[in-house]
Amino acid sequence: MTSRTRRSLDPADYVYRHDVRVRFAETDAMGIVHHAAYLPYLEEARVEYLRAIGHPYSSLRAAGTDIAVLEASVRYLRPLRFDDVATVHLVPVAATRTSFEIDYLLTVDGVACSHAVTAHACVNERGRPTRLPMWLTELAVTRSSHR
Repeated sequence: MTSRTRRSLDPADYVYRHDVRVRFAETDAMGIVHHAAYLPYLEEARVEYLRAIGHPYSSLRAAGTDIAVLEASVRYLRPLRFDDVATVHLVPVAATRTSFEIDYLLTVDGVACSHAVTAHACVNERGRPTRLPMWLTELAVTRSSHR
């Protein structure tokens, strides 16, 4: 993924945080979190962020809009392990008329463990691109101009 944003390892650069406890089932034979487990952590934080800002995902869907993931990229810096409490920090960082990006930083006890970026598109009930809700465009534009 070619991100249009700079990747920050400073939690202060992110507007929201959500804690996720690593479950044993998410670890591999080496005792670390399997790489595929990171995407659900990002999704959980993203959904909780929308709820926290007063725009729960269920209300988007009720209005006929879905948010499809176009791309996801994770850079692994340090492993997560069973029972770690990973804090997923996120910030919307870029937007077009129909798509946007979110940057994430996963930390344990303040130490950066991974950085991720997801790209999304708003789609209608038929899966066709549709305009971003204005509030979502404003979030990403406001954040990118402050970086």
